[in-house]
Amino acid sequence: MAILPIIEIPDPRLRLVSEPVEGVTDEVKTLIADMFETMYDAPGIGLAAIQVAVPSRVLVIDLQDEEDEEGKPVKAPHAFVNPVIEEVSEELSTYQEGCLSIPEQYADVVRPARCRVTWLDEHGAAHDEWLDGLMATCLQHEMDHLNGVLFIDHLSRLKRDMVIKKLNKARKAA
Repeated sequence: MAILPIIEIPDPRLRLVSEPVEGVTDEVKTLIADMFETMYDAPGIGLAAIQVAVPSRVLVIDLQDEEDEEGKPVKAPHAFVNPVIEEVSEELSTYQEGCLSIPEQYADVVRPARCRVTWLDEHGAAHDEWLDGLMATCLQHEMDHLNGVLFIDHLSRLKRDMVIKKLNKARKAA
């Protein structure tokens, strides 16, 4: 396993539409393992393959929302290969989103509260499930990456410009 470099805006590769993978090959399994290692190291709760410069329809999520007896996050990794959002709820939810490709910047994004998704897991097994809560939000965020969309694209132009300005200011200060 390897920690891969995460590309950041304004890298034009983040605007690419990722291609479906032919199947869950050993190469895809290695990519998934590397993506989990990269995401945990960042640290983050989701990562799309394009964020590590691989334009394939693969994403990983681990909300790590439970803790063990020692207060350490319990890993619950989920890999999604060729995910498709089949339908979404009319009910909306707002979540303050961030992105490893737009470091240390956050903004409220409104998305459907639930979504029905089909995908293959890291073993090639097919799934068709309704997701809700933070999992639904995170899945939609990562799916956006597969389509060349960033969370800031869901913001007004004024808010988007403010996020980019804050990011550039932070980069200059570093």
